Amino acid sequence: MARAPGKKSGRRVPSTSNRSAVSVRMTSVRVKSARGRSTSSVQWLQRQLNDPYVVAARQQGYKSRAAFKLVEMDQQLAFLKPGQRVVDLGAAPGGWTQVAVERTRADQPRGGTVVGIDILEWGPIPGAHCITLDFLDPAAPQALKDALGGTADVVMSDMAAPTTGDPRTDHLRIIALLEVAWDFAAEVLAPGGTFLCKVFQGGATGDLLKILKPRFDSIKHIKPPASRKESPELYLVARGFRG
Repeated sequence: MARAPGKKSGRRVPSTSNRSAVSVRMTSVRVKSARGRSTSSVQWLQRQLNDPYVVAARQQGYKSRAAFKLVEMDQQLAFLKPGQRVVDLGAAPGGWTQVAVERTRADQPRGGTVVGIDILEWGPIPGAHCITLDFLDPAAPQALKDALGGTADVVMSDMAAPTTGDPRTDHLRIIALLEVAWDFAAEVLAPGGTFLCKVFQGGATGDLLKILKPRFDSIKHIKPPASRKESPELYLVARGFRG
């Protein structure tokens, strides 16, 4: 790979270790050779090489650029606090889990507890309980509860179903994941707790909202800056669980 000549540009990316932003100096990078690669593969690699969030994640030791999505949402709403118990559904490769450990101080004495689960092999994450298991497995909820050791202050889900290309099928899979994430959250959330989940623009989440609105003090939809513009993803943040 070679660096293409051109102007350097700066992009402010939030730091996960504190609530200030850090400036990432970027020099445009191009793929040196496309031989043996498909057009889509070259485009993906080019995007990764020139993504300031990817660069910042690598510099700060985070498993993925997705860590900054959680950082940006927490900067806005401040739902992660020291000493909390947090569950991360669909946690691999672990970026959100790392941020949760930092914010709850789960890696320190008398700190919080962070438990993550994913069907993919992942971890270890210092300070976190990392479970490799399909969340849809009947044994998953109890495994999470055992590791959590009590009620949860935050349940967050970045789960996304593999796409099939059929809009109706994909939509049904998305809704199914939202429903099981909420069912679990409703069982373990402490009063005043937060439920965070991935939804999609244009997706019919009306039924879920009807369920959540009476159960929480406030509900917001957020598209953090770290979420790529072309992605239809949004995040629903429900705070103040009423039980």
